[in-house]
Amino acid sequence: MPTIHRPSRAAFRFSGPEAHKLLFDVVTGRLLPEPGPAAWWALLSPQGKIQAEGLSAFADDAFWLDVDAAAADGFFRRMRMYRLRAEVTIDDLRETHAVGWSEDGRAAGVVHADPRAGGLGFRVIAPKPATAGWAAASTAFAARRIAAGVAEQGPDFGIDIHFAHDIGMDLLGGIDFVKGCYIGQEVVSRMKHRGTARRRPVIVSGIAAAAGTPVLASGREAGTLGEVVDGRAVAILRLDRIADPDAVTVDGRPVLVSLPGWATYRFGEAEGEE
Repeated sequence: MPTIHRPSRAAFRFSGPEAHKLLFDVVTGRLLPEPGPAAWWALLSPQGKIQAEGLSAFADDAFWLDVDAAAADGFFRRMRMYRLRAEVTIDDLRETHAVGWSEDGRAAGVVHADPRAGGLGFRVIAPKPATAGWAAASTAFAARRIAAGVAEQGPDFGIDIHFAHDIGMDLLGGIDFVKGCYIGQEVVSRMKHRGTARRRPVIVSGIAAAAGTPVLASGREAGTLGEVVDGRAVAILRLDRIADPDAVTVDGRPVLVSLPGWATYRFGEAEGEE
């Protein structure tokens, strides 16, 4: 299967003697300067809301990150601000490189396994001349991650809307709970220890509506649909409002809601106050 182009993602490269320290001290994930699968991470606001999220992997003495294209300008601006005088070069690769998805990892470029939930294939970043054989953008990756219950910024939620816990980063390795402080760390830590995550990813099936349509539980809005592919979507929903999973509707029609296989949460939970 050829690599599939993902034009909705933008690539950045961080290099230099202090690149690891900058990323380790600013984003949520455990990014290490060593070979291996990619790491999930988020850049948070001081209030704990997600400004950008994506995967990072180390290759050729640099960290290679991808973000939602709509978040790229803000991400680049903030990371340059946080860099201060550190010896870090931040390369905006939007004009020179493309981001793609490979099911089997047989691709040229910087190729690393996606660690979230298992079975999500490989992220690829390659110079644009090397992408001539890539397949056009499709919903293949979206269908795979929706089936796994993995939410993604852009198609499923916007900038400065959700906390890292809301999209399951605490359960899928997107947060390093043992490293030192990073931007928004106090909020993340408080949500972990007080159990205040009421919104969580839920797989919604049997949909005949568009992304952004409200999901109602017993007549009350619990959240909105993310990207819809083949009648399925990931929605970030208020669990405490879904006391009866059989009473969930979208656009006036009943739908099926189910929890991802990796979930440790349950419908009807009410975990403290936000």
